[in-house]
Amino acid sequence: MSKRAQWKILPTVPDEYLDSSGLPRLIAQLLYNRGVKLENIDPFLSADHRLEGNSFLLPDISQAVNRVYKAVLAREKIAIYGDFDVDGVTAMVILVEGLSRLGAELVPYIPDRINEGHGLKISALEKLHAQGVNLVITVDCGVTDLKEVKQAQDMGMDMIITDHHMPLKNLPRAVAVVDPRRGDSAYPYPDLAGAGVAFKFLQALFHKDSREKWLARLMDLVVLATVTDLVPLVGENRYLVKEGLKELNNSSRVGIQEMVALAGLRLGALDAEDISWVLGPRLNAAGRMNNASTSYQLLTTQSAEEARLLAVELEKRNVERQRLTSEILSRAKERLAARLHLPVLIEGDESYSIGVIGLVASKLVDEFYKPAIIINIGSEFCQGSCRSIAEFDMVSALTECQDLLTAFGGHPLAAGFTVARRNLTQLEQKIVNLARDRLSHLELRPEIVIDAELPLAALAGDTFNLIQKLSPFGARNPQPTLLTRQVEVIECRSFGTQSEWLRLKLRQGNVTWQAVDFESRRKREEIPSHIDVVYNLEKSHWNGEEVLSLKLLDFAPAQFG
Repeated sequence: MSKRAQWKILPTVPDEYLDSSGLPRLIAQLLYNRGVKLENIDPFLSADHRLEGNSFLLPDISQAVNRVYKAVLAREKIAIYGDFDVDGVTAMVILVEGLSRLGAELVPYIPDRINEGHGLKISALEKLHAQGVNLVITVDCGVTDLKEVKQAQDMGMDMIITDHHMPLKNLPRAVAVVDPRRGDSAYPYPDLAGAGVAFKFLQALFHKDSREKWLARLMDLVVLATVTDLVPLVGENRYLVKEGLKELNNSSRVGIQEMVALAGLRLGALDAEDISWVLGPRLNAAGRMNNASTSYQLLTTQSAEEARLLAVELEKRNVERQRLTSEILSRAKERLAARLHLPVLIEGDESYSIGVIGLVASKLVDEFYKPAIIINIGSEFCQGSCRSIAEFDMVSALTECQDLLTAFGGHPLAAGFTVARRNLTQLEQKIVNLARDRLSHLELRPEIVIDAELPLAALAGDTFNLIQKLSPFGARNPQPTLLTRQVEVIECRSFGTQSEWLRLKLRQGNVTWQAVDFESRRKREEIPSHIDVVYNLEKSHWNGEEVLSLKLLDFAPAQFG
């Protein structure tokens, strides 16, 4: 049973901030809630080049640039070692296309999710060495792969790490470790995606070069990664997403054009939500279900015919990914039924596909508001995918278990690991104990953070357009969430394939609004006549027309004082 969310209404914007901003109250409130200082309001709303970081402030960037130019001049073979998700694949395309313009001799390498897993692998490095590679540049991986980097250096290959994951206490012994999350980094924006770091690396390589302006053409790839990888859309990421959306909507990549058309979207009208819900999952589906090379080829092909076939292939894989996720989720929930009292949900099986275990873990967190770990159990080694809640840092927990693990990495809310099967039971017990220690004193309930309480009448006029000035929305700059109390339900209808959603007509005074509820899973007969509603304001299609409506996130019987 999912837990009822608690509503947390943020404090009212101080008068001093409101007066100094010169903005309408709601907009000032939203900016204040997001921690935007008065002097930063204009750059935040404009999301222009003032938010760009100087790429030469990235750690080890000069060493990286010098080593690449040395390799290009000496005609050394350079391998670009990526990852199989959207961030890893787009970062690879960015570096391959960028370094190709310098005349570099390149060997792109995407690891296989199922056979190799995330990060550097010694067997892959040996293959690259056998092909005559002298320099390996990683994208979106490598910062925690100390042993593998040392092995590559011992083989006579230099390494440049470009990554955005959290480093360990010790860094790999590479020529350069370019990661804005390094403790000693002077870079002002630590939250770049892996593709963002690759793009900044190219900016440094092309600095004051006549080809520098060409880099803007790569921003369609940067926006796909930045949005899909759920990095915070604050600081430089706002600029990258805003400019990237312009480039994406004019993309000359035939693969993107075909994928957009096949998904029923339209170039020129794409926004961050289309990337999150439609394009990102399709590009990710290749690496989840088979091999990410399909997505790589789609983004790089010049052939319209090949693009069409690849887009169709991704569409099929995405459908298969949805089916598999649903099947494994259903089975995992069945088997977890007797363990729902535990502070962390851990479930593993030989049949659980590595490609979707992270998605299943995510859905369990959403439903039960507990950390969740889903494991693919192999004959010798097991791979786990972890998703967590704000109260439990998963990477910190895995760090405490590192004596049992073969490899691990990730972020506090999303991480992964490899463990020898013989250590699995001990690992599970240790993580359960850690979760018990850190969570048992807390009342765990999902929280809906509410930006402002206001009457329905306040939504009239230009309110929606004003709110849109804060876009692009995403992590750390979410869609504004509003609360309106004592709303009358004058109409309520079920819809959806299993009548699982609700369409409501709401009235307050002489103001009427349409609302859609995709979240609560409550039946029509459970809806009281008067409710307090929490919602986002959005454009939706109603009887063939585009109209403003309320997207309900939660509601409760109205409180009349």
